[in-house]
Amino acid sequence: MDQQSPNIRRRRLAHVLRSLREKADLTLEQAAKQSKVPRSTLGRMETAEARRLRKADLDSLADLYKVDPATREGMHELAQQSKQRGWWSKYKDIFGDQALPDWEAEASMIRRFEAQTIPGLLQTPEYAAAVFRAGRAIDEAEVIRRVEARMERRRIFNRIKPPHLIAVLDEGVLRRVIGGPEVMRGQLVHLKNMAIRHHIDIQVLPYEAGAHLALGGAFTILDFPEPRDQPIIYVSTAADGLYLELPEDLERYNVAFSNVQGVALSTALSLEFIDDVLRSLEGRS
Repeated sequence: MDQQSPNIRRRRLAHVLRSLREKADLTLEQAAKQSKVPRSTLGRMETAEARRLRKADLDSLADLYKVDPATREGMHELAQQSKQRGWWSKYKDIFGDQALPDWEAEASMIRRFEAQTIPGLLQTPEYAAAVFRAGRAIDEAEVIRRVEARMERRRIFNRIKPPHLIAVLDEGVLRRVIGGPEVMRGQLVHLKNMAIRHHIDIQVLPYEAGAHLALGGAFTILDFPEPRDQPIIYVSTAADGLYLELPEDLERYNVAFSNVQGVALSTALSLEFIDDVLRSLEGRS
């Protein structure tokens, strides 16, 4: 069964509430005063930041906006769905409050540019473990838990309608031997196997492509099947992940991805490139 995204439901409810207020020609202050819902609470509800959605507040807003019974029921249903806990909730210590799997759960397309490592959704357990260790002294139990969480993310590919993944990988991602030659060979073979799936496109960005618009680093663009669900950008950072959804941010990253995809090798040539890298690993131990 496909997993629903609480974050998506929260955003949808925020859009509904904001649209109803604007249709009623009320400011945020006026709507808060007339509904007796605190302004700060209403503001968080309209920006999808409110984690606790009270039934009484929704009913007060529904009364103020004079919505029909179906709309009122839809508001409550979205609020209820926004409280559901996905499988990733048990890994809150790893994913944090803003869990990337929450957004991936319903994405119809995931576009990823990566300059350092194989994208998490395409990693083998052995490669992922090596990434998490990364030369540090780290408790092995924590490594195992992090690998487990990362492998769980791959369940989106088992959906009835899996997302279309387009991954553009800098050549250095393939050249950097992580975990040793044997682990790297296994990772590259897995990458090839994933690349032949109908919903996964992998392109290699060779060094010779020179400068491009994604020199700032890795990022992911997530698109959703419902037009009302706006795309969101996930930018990887050393400490945490940053989520962006302003129109100007979406435009900038869409242009950047189009640029790197345009100068990258085709999917067919990229498979040949991966084969070349695999051959270069032969005999290494």
